[in-house]
Amino acid sequence: MKPIQLIVFLSIVIGVYSAANYFIYSRGMAALPAGSPVRSWFPWVFLFLSSSYIVARFLERIWISPVSDAFTWIGSYWLGIMIYLLLSLLLIDILRLIHLIAPIYPKFLTADPVAGRYMMFKIVLAISIITVIAGSINALNPRTRVLDVKIGKKAGSRKQLNIVMASDIHMGTLVGPRRTERMVEKINALKPDIILFAGDLVDEDLAPVIRHDLGRSLLKLSAPLGVYAITGNHEYIGGAERAVKYLEDHGIIVLRDTAVLIDNCFYIAGRDDRDKERFSGKARKTIAEILKNADLAKPVIMMDHQPFKLDDVQAAGVDLQFSGHTHHGQIWPFNYITKALFEVSWGYKQKGNSQFYVSSGYGGWGPPVRTGNRPELVNIRIEFQQ
Repeated sequence: MKPIQLIVFLSIVIGVYSAANYFIYSRGMAALPAGSPVRSWFPWVFLFLSSSYIVARFLERIWISPVSDAFTWIGSYWLGIMIYLLLSLLLIDILRLIHLIAPIYPKFLTADPVAGRYMMFKIVLAISIITVIAGSINALNPRTRVLDVKIGKKAGSRKQLNIVMASDIHMGTLVGPRRTERMVEKINALKPDIILFAGDLVDEDLAPVIRHDLGRSLLKLSAPLGVYAITGNHEYIGGAERAVKYLEDHGIIVLRDTAVLIDNCFYIAGRDDRDKERFSGKARKTIAEILKNADLAKPVIMMDHQPFKLDDVQAAGVDLQFSGHTHHGQIWPFNYITKALFEVSWGYKQKGNSQFYVSSGYGGWGPPVRTGNRPELVNIRIEFQQ
């Protein structure tokens, strides 16, 4: 990404983030009764919480330490709380307009306006915190989704294939040693023939991954046909070459616009992320270029992190594609946005002879919270034509 583009992007993000926090802060101060002791410390606590994530991103560039970890955790949880505070306050404004036309507020909120505002402040804060706690528990408990698939091609002597696929792990500070180790144990317990990671295996900053030695867990992955991955947008945000080298040094084969014949039975193709051009200035290969030397009479399984242009995948003769990236919104109600942006935001779809699965992801970005869906590993059991 060019420096000017980065400056514009960061300016927009920080501007929107600051405006949202100021809106929440001003509404909070207005809800606190005059003379309340909370008014003296509320601004300082709010400033600390709202600035923690920005401080964490800065510290991770210059000083990876328990201090930066602490700011990352605090700031990430604040992001989740901030989202639900913002949504709740916007809803209250809508209800207030409705109340002007047709009174709907209960008397305990309207009898004393000052006490009513303070009560609403406490209710909204409690609901936001409880929602984030529940979403955090949900994020820590991924499920294994089983998908049975038939591919109408012969795969040499192989009749079946057991795949475990995961995407959007985002290994780093928030997805650290425990969660990475637990993921590896869950994958190995499914006894896969082959393991596939469909992008964003590491978060954009590789330093926490190295500091926590997360690659040591990846070395424990076990599959007779190998462990393969592709780049996602977060690998490119943090520097794809360093991330790829780290993964390859820890037993993972990273497919970058290439296809490999596995066991002389089927192909695994992997595309570089579509953001490659934005960050490196180099275009990725087309599907036709990737499969130029492939025997399309054999099954072709492809990974492409961002599930765009599914018609092109179908036209190229790909039998099965795995993607991620969407997180299916991760936090409700953002799943409605990803549904509008992607033909498949989460789950299975068939188009002609091509089949697609888009995972909601195993980890997450930003808040370590899932309220829109469950995180997952995907166990795909393929039956080939006999």
